[in-house]
Amino acid sequence: MRVKAARLVLVVGVSMIAGTMAIGQEVAGDAANGEKVFRKCKACHDVGPEAKAKVGPPLTGIIGRAAGTVEGFKYSDAMMAAGTGGLIWSPETIGELLEKPKDFVPGTKMTFAGLRKEEERADVIAYLATFPGE
Repeated sequence: MRVKAARLVLVVGVSMIAGTMAIGQEVAGDAANGEKVFRKCKACHDVGPEAKAKVGPPLTGIIGRAAGTVEGFKYSDAMMAAGTGGLIWSPETIGELLEKPKDFVPGTKMTFAGLRKEEERADVIAYLATFPGE
């Protein structure tokens, strides 16, 4: 019985370390610079423990969340359909949205033109990653 429990602890521990490494590898930007770039987003979005909906939904815990699922926020039909269709916000999908929102989700209410510089997108994603969900 002890051997099985020890193996389980070892497997769980290794899985947790691997998961942490994978997350660290996926989010490769500079969060401090991302906070500065995020100023472009603040007119419509809030992030952090006390974040509230504005013109856009709060972005706290966005990584790993299905699109169009912040309770109480009125999303466009297009964003709701994207979420229902399986769109999960990962660093990659957030990056694609940030590049050209209207191209990534045609019909979105998001009027932001996008961030053309890949480095700025990576930095914003790294900043958002510092605000995990509950």
